Amino acid sequence: MSKGANMPVPQAPVRLRLHWRHGAGVPDAWTAALLVTGDGRVAPDGVVGGERPVPGGAVRHEGRTVTGDRTAETLHVDLPALPAHVDRVVLVAGVGGGTFGAVPGLDVTVADAAGDRELARYESRDTTTETAFVAGELYRRQGGWKFRAVGQGYAGGAAELAAAHGLAPGLLPAPRTPAAPPPAPAAARPAAVTLTKAAPSVSLAKQGATTGSLHVNLNWQAPPAPRGWFARNAAPRTPLDLDLGALFELADGTKGVVQALGNAFGDLHRPPWIHLDGDDRTGAVAGGENLTVNLDHTRDFRRVLVFVTIYEGAADFSGLHATVTLRPQHGAPVTFSLDECDVPSPVCALALLTQGPDGLVVHREARYLVPGRSSSPQRALDEAYGWGLRWTPGRK
Repeated sequence: MSKGANMPVPQAPVRLRLHWRHGAGVPDAWTAALLVTGDGRVAPDGVVGGERPVPGGAVRHEGRTVTGDRTAETLHVDLPALPAHVDRVVLVAGVGGGTFGAVPGLDVTVADAAGDRELARYESRDTTTETAFVAGELYRRQGGWKFRAVGQGYAGGAAELAAAHGLAPGLLPAPRTPAAPPPAPAAARPAAVTLTKAAPSVSLAKQGATTGSLHVNLNWQAPPAPRGWFARNAAPRTPLDLDLGALFELADGTKGVVQALGNAFGDLHRPPWIHLDGDDRTGAVAGGENLTVNLDHTRDFRRVLVFVTIYEGAADFSGLHATVTLRPQHGAPVTFSLDECDVPSPVCALALLTQGPDGLVVHREARYLVPGRSSSPQRALDEAYGWGLRWTPGRK
């Protein structure tokens, strides 16, 4: 959901959660719920939360959970049990010892309390100097309930937030100063993985890569140039130009391609959440060609097919030595080499990213395709993987 958007929720018990990534230098956060009446005032005893869960009632604080590098605080809201005079349940939060601009991965979710199935998600990425925050709210509308992504920050902290809602400052939880965490038990760091035909897949979550960015790099060495008599009599050689690209299908059904051809370089901070860093026309650039995938939007992807095409300099991939590396910002890298090409192929499907039980899974494809007559390399990929796009000629 975008800031200010709203959507209906079932008239049933739900869980409101604030999620964030903890770590060194990240200030600690707290959450509370404000029960607001139809005249815009907070109801008597209408502040639920603080450093300890508050049991009982239609709204209760269920405390904090920590999973990996993610922390969440949860409020249980029994919508059918709310008194008739309560018009809104507002999720508020604050930090101590810092600002929300220093709290990464700030998300608000609404989940069904029975099965904990996610109903709505708002990802807040525009906080800066705020130390208190109205994250979202559940509100009555035409006999039902809706959730609104609010995202309103207060640089003046809990006192300013309280004043805006007609509360005495002391009624909101006091900001906490983060204490030094106890030393964590030594854990095995995920090791780099090399995918093979026998073991072609790995979960990014198992590599410790659930957030941040994922850099997909292609590095290659062209076949050696002819020497001696052959070099003197050979026609001038056009430098080999390989193009890295990606077909994408998002969770909302949007499909498309990111590639240098047609200058379709994508965007890392808005759909399709994929960006092509550059066009290396020689293979001599130390970094090769790179695609970057925004793993903060893992749930927005249905599948991504990373591929490479020959733009010029060779008719096929024979004699080419190439290595693919997927290097997450947080976690261990995944690498594999391409097999020797024994077909007249100008296009190779490198890796397929699909949704698994705990996030994206990388599948080694290393599949050379031979386009039909009057067919383009991209169309051959489309047909092989059932993407269903319409293709027109392009250039770069």
